[in-house]
Amino acid sequence: MSIRLPSLTHLRCFESAARHESFTIAAEDMGMTQSAVSKKIRELEADLGFDMFQRVGRGVALTEAGRRFAENLSADLGGLRKTVQEAVAGGARKTTLSIGILPTFANLWLIPRLPDFLAEHPDIELSLSTRLVPFDFEREPLDLAFHYGGENWPGTRMHHLFGEKVAPVCSPRFREAHGLGADLRNLSDAPVLHLASRTNAWPDWMAQAGIDRAAPLEGRYFDQHSMVISAAIASLGAAIVPMQMVERELASGELVRLGGPEVTTGQSYYLVRPVGRLSEPAEAFEGWVLRQAARQ
Repeated sequence: MSIRLPSLTHLRCFESAARHESFTIAAEDMGMTQSAVSKKIRELEADLGFDMFQRVGRGVALTEAGRRFAENLSADLGGLRKTVQEAVAGGARKTTLSIGILPTFANLWLIPRLPDFLAEHPDIELSLSTRLVPFDFEREPLDLAFHYGGENWPGTRMHHLFGEKVAPVCSPRFREAHGLGADLRNLSDAPVLHLASRTNAWPDWMAQAGIDRAAPLEGRYFDQHSMVISAAIASLGAAIVPMQMVERELASGELVRLGGPEVTTGQSYYLVRPVGRLSEPAEAFEGWVLRQAARQ
């Protein structure tokens, strides 16, 4: 039985809406109006013969059938995207590598170093896909991926890059305004910044630093380290951040270290590869990343 495939625009609208569980964000993502995205999804539901979303208050949520479809479609569109990229790169006599990566790690560690790799390998193009959870190499067309946490990604080969050390930082203007010296006596009266997924960062650091006072729990919360770092540069507060992620900001003077030690969190950064032989371009990228990490 032959099945007529829906249009790519309809599928992309659904994939974006499913990923965000929001027609509004999908519209921004697609450069369309919300009503246009909603219309495309209704048309797709009519073509397929089942509902993919249900209304929940003022928002939407995926139905079970919609969730299963979204999971498979995301991998399919990723494969199609890689096929197109490889075709374009092949036309330019280049090879494209697909790399899975964490957003903050990409912005603050990898991307500033990439000019060096691209200068060494002008025939290799990189396609970075960000995600906050481990990728599935069997379902997603990735050559390599970066991982933060423990050595707990089964069915892969993991290269340890470096451990994580954290310490408090702030802008020079913030330090002066709040009289923050090496002993941090005034820290309890100063605004602090938090990563939403690491609400214990300040208490843990203070405990390991031997600072005998109540840890600041109030303050501004952000969902990515890059946002915390930007907020610290903007003098919105002091922040506990990984030292590897603020090398440039410390060197330029945008941020300064406050007192106290650098504390090891017990988590690490890894470069992960699927089991089996890598292509020569992937081997070249892997070797380059390991050399960069060795300089930490």
